[in-house]
Amino acid sequence: MHAAFQDPEIHRWHVRAADSEAEVGGWIEEWVRAWAEERAPQWAVADADTDGLLGRVALREIHLDDGTAEVAYWTTAEARGQGVAARATTTLARWALDDIGFHRLELLHAVRNEASCRVAAKAGFLLEGTKRSSALHRDGWHDMHLHARVQGD
Repeated sequence: MHAAFQDPEIHRWHVRAADSEAEVGGWIEEWVRAWAEERAPQWAVADADTDGLLGRVALREIHLDDGTAEVAYWTTAEARGQGVAARATTTLARWALDDIGFHRLELLHAVRNEASCRVAAKAGFLLEGTKRSSALHRDGWHDMHLHARVQGD
C-alpha cells in the first residue's frame, strides 16, 4: 500500500498521502475496525496468480436505512488500463445491490479524471450530473461527476 501511494496519479486524485509504512499500517487498522462496525468495508484487489496488490474497492457513506452507499476504488500503476478497476467495481456493485440489498450506489470522481469516468461507465454507473466544487484535493477544489447504479440496472 505504501508503495502504491507513492504513485503521482494516486497523489493527483486522492487527498490522502502515505508518508510512511507506519501511517499505512494505521489506515489498515482503521479499516479493520470499520469492517467490524459495518460502516466502511474495503477489499484489496489482488492478482489471482501472485496475490500481489492491484488496488482496492470500498463502500463508504453507508446509510442502511436508505439503502445507499458510495463506491470508491483505486488501482496501482501496474494494474491500470487492464480493466481491473471496472471488474472490481462491477463485482462490488453486483454484490451490494443483488446480494446485500442496497437500493442505490453512488460513485464520485473528479471531472478531469477521465479514466475514472470510463471505469464508472464500464461498471454500469450512469452519469447523473456534476457536483460543482465539491471535493478538496491537493491542488484545490474539484468539480465531481456523480454516477449511480440502482437495483435493476
